[in-house]
Amino acid sequence: MKISQLYLYLTIAVTLSVTNPAFSQANSDGHDHDHEVHTTDSAKHDESDEPDHRHKNGDTNEDDDAHDDEENASRISGDMADQVGIGTTFASEQILHQTITSYGVLSTGPEQLSHMRARFSGLITSVKASIGDTVKAGDLLAEVESDESLKKYLVRAPISGTVVQRHANTGEVTKDQVLFSIADFDTLWAELRIYPAQRDNVSTGQAVEIVSDKQTIAGKISHIIPSLNKPYQLARVHLDNRQLGLSPGLLVEGRIVIDEFNVSLAVEKEAVQQLGGRSGVFIQEEETYHFAPLTLGRADDHYVEVLDGINASQRYVNRNSYLIKADIEKSEAEHEH
Repeated sequence: MKISQLYLYLTIAVTLSVTNPAFSQANSDGHDHDHEVHTTDSAKHDESDEPDHRHKNGDTNEDDDAHDDEENASRISGDMADQVGIGTTFASEQILHQTITSYGVLSTGPEQLSHMRARFSGLITSVKASIGDTVKAGDLLAEVESDESLKKYLVRAPISGTVVQRHANTGEVTKDQVLFSIADFDTLWAELRIYPAQRDNVSTGQAVEIVSDKQTIAGKISHIIPSLNKPYQLARVHLDNRQLGLSPGLLVEGRIVIDEFNVSLAVEKEAVQQLGGRSGVFIQEEETYHFAPLTLGRADDHYVEVLDGINASQRYVNRNSYLIKADIEKSEAEHEH
């Protein structure tokens, strides 16, 4: 019995003895009579209440278990789950990857930058492109009147890309200056620094994840080249930048896959939460999400192996699981107050 309950019972008993004359009179009778009645009542109590007492204890344990389950569970309607972005999936077999990390920058290849000069010295009679313009190979950039022939000839873009420099204005003489510079950013190269301690684990053709600007891009090492006067080599990874919109010079992280292994059951790493000092995930059963502690094994950057605590038929929360954790912790805090 809790201390607060015992105190409550004692308070009631004292109140009855003071305010109830019948109760006081019964206690003022003879000692033998009082003893006899007390004994008889105690016997009746032992016979009638003991089974109930055992039954109540059983109910209390079940209630405690149910209370623990409720404390580690949250009920969220399907519409609300969709609104806040709670997503679920099934634990499954996965291939985990062992990686090493390297750092570098994004750059363009030499074939992706073109500097245009006039073929013959002359007067620039018109300019058709400016800095920031996107041009295609063969587009007209300027017209020049030759000093020797006094005939006009056209300056056209040799490659497709973006005009990044312009040194041509109408009425100027071309001389030997660069008129336009065009860069093609549709393709970029991630140049990762590979130090001697890493060199034995890195080779061409290996899979790499390039992490930059909160994006993760899959690629492969195209080639490894020496870096002049530097204590490392460069592993170059080709990136299709047409949809990525990345810029040269951006710092990147490369996760180079050096080994992989199969696990029979795994959950997404971001789904794992800490609750009550235990690691686990939230299992969905209709509109109820309850916490399932897990025994975890090996892990990579995306998945963690599950040794015990969940099976492949159970749906777990893999997106925004922290919202459910926050809801449970809030409920527990309100309950304590």
